[in-house]
Amino acid sequence: MKKALLVISFGTSYHDTCEKNIVACERALAAGCPDRTPFRAFTSGMIIRKLKKRDGVTIDTPLEALQKLAQQGYQDVAIQSLHVINGDEYEKIVREVQAMRMHFARLVIGAPLLSSHADYLQLMQALSMQMPALKTGEKVVFMGHGASHHAFAAYACLDHMMAVHRFPARVGAVESYPEVSVLIESLRAEGIVRVHLMPLMLVAGDHAINDMASDDEASWKMQFLQSGIDATPWLQGLGENPAVRAMFVDHLQQALARSVEVAA
Repeated sequence: MKKALLVISFGTSYHDTCEKNIVACERALAAGCPDRTPFRAFTSGMIIRKLKKRDGVTIDTPLEALQKLAQQGYQDVAIQSLHVINGDEYEKIVREVQAMRMHFARLVIGAPLLSSHADYLQLMQALSMQMPALKTGEKVVFMGHGASHHAFAAYACLDHMMAVHRFPARVGAVESYPEVSVLIESLRAEGIVRVHLMPLMLVAGDHAINDMASDDEASWKMQFLQSGIDATPWLQGLGENPAVRAMFVDHLQQALARSVEVAA
């Protein structure tokens, strides 16, 4: 039976960032599934169109990738999402997988990064590996994407768990709660004088470059500086962190193990 590994991410149009994050995750997942042929798909139609127009590069959507795999005779397909939360983009993958399930003998999906209580604890350990040494009065602030989907609560949950475990970091979101203004007010009250800004995103793309680290007056860096808190941005996506990559590998292996148990 022909076996495939399909790695699905939101995508990025930055080639160096893609290599450091998405490709790094794909390689780690492929190493964990040496009997499977690897394939790639992006969920962002905007990025797919941009790559096609600008670079002449064709990237499949999840549905297109699954259709091609079925046509090529792959019957056992393992899918890993590189999304952080179980939001709209992940639900899109699930819907397209369900639509194609009848064409495969086995179709397995590994969960996004934050999918269980243990994931939050494990992610904090992973993040500690990339954080700089902190002095008194310093903290790290992680920028999540945010969502209109109810899964946006994952960011506030991670922020709360960091406080409970006295982890020296906070979490905010660009497009939902917790807003950066909430973090600034809280950190000022705590007496924090300097923050290190890091993306809580697979890649350090547009949000990290423009909304977090730029000199635009609305960026997180500038908002912290204007509030009297020094801010140092770090442009490193989660995919560059080997411990985060290991989490995705574990999620896929867990999904494959459950699939075997069900079949048995």
